Amino acid sequence: MRTMSFNAFSGLDLLDTAVIALDHRQAICYANPAAETLLDFPLRSIQGQNLQAALPKMGVGLQEVVDSAISKNVSIAEHDLKLGTATGHDVRVDCNVTPIESPHAACLLEIRPIDQQLKIANEERILVQQQANKELIRNLAHEIKNPLGGIRGAAQLLEHELDRKELTEYTQVIIQESERLQSLIDRLLTPHRIPQVTEVNIHEVLERVRSLLLAEVQHGLSIKRDYDISLPAIIGDKEQLIQIVLNIARNAVQAMHGRGEIIMRTRVSRQVTLARKRYRLALCLQIIDNGPGIPPHLQDNVFYPLVSGRPDGTGLGLTLAQNFIQQHQGTIDFESRPGHTNFTILLPIGAESKDKT
Repeated sequence: MRTMSFNAFSGLDLLDTAVIALDHRQAICYANPAAETLLDFPLRSIQGQNLQAALPKMGVGLQEVVDSAISKNVSIAEHDLKLGTATGHDVRVDCNVTPIESPHAACLLEIRPIDQQLKIANEERILVQQQANKELIRNLAHEIKNPLGGIRGAAQLLEHELDRKELTEYTQVIIQESERLQSLIDRLLTPHRIPQVTEVNIHEVLERVRSLLLAEVQHGLSIKRDYDISLPAIIGDKEQLIQIVLNIARNAVQAMHGRGEIIMRTRVSRQVTLARKRYRLALCLQIIDNGPGIPPHLQDNVFYPLVSGRPDGTGLGLTLAQNFIQQHQGTIDFESRPGHTNFTILLPIGAESKDKT
């Protein structure tokens, strides 16, 4: 029966809409890749189970809609349902439950995130705005770089001419601050380097970052692994990928003052659109911490240059991470509340899909 169910609904595999089929016992007999991605569960682990038993975090609202649709033999559309996914975060969705006449299933559930179109439009708006911001920052950095070198050089010459050694304290301030600003300018200009792409094992990247952070913080920090070791290699710049993960994880360590837990999780996502291209497979990398969370007033601007929640922060770590991810045709997003911050990175695996959906 399971094989027949797969064959009967295989035509739904390429849909963007999440679809789940329930048999006459209300057990899950099919879910397409979009449903697995949306609700964070693998079909193989829950196939044959009752909907409520298999996905207890999905809430009673959806079960009530299914019961009503089947008992009345009518299609029911339910709007703005809150579903809890397998990994614990909530999504708000519209859902259509449609009874069908089939030997393999009693009804189909079509589930659509209500903010999907808004999210796509918002991502495009942010991308355009960020491109403008990057160009402004790059031009500004070039304008600052030349006179900054002159200031540093003049301070060094002045220091050699001073008779009173105690006055060199002031020239040292000028030199050191010039060097600090020079370093800042160099970091602003770094994202424009062309990536050096090779095949990269993402778990080697994560292990490198894990070792670096544990070496920096000797006690009080726990970094847990939750890897899907079956993931294939991705094509990317290994050094940039290390910098991406390091910047995000180091921000978490600093926010937690070195005492807390970080989880590095890898999964595969199917039928994903990245940079307006469709991919059969994508890497889903999550970096989760149990720190204080990102302050609400910073959340809309956290990827902008020079925005930081720490007095001593440069506000460049997440900006550089996002720039590098965009160079890899990927996306980065986050959700944050006190006690839980989750950065999710999607990167393509393999070539663009040629299937038309």
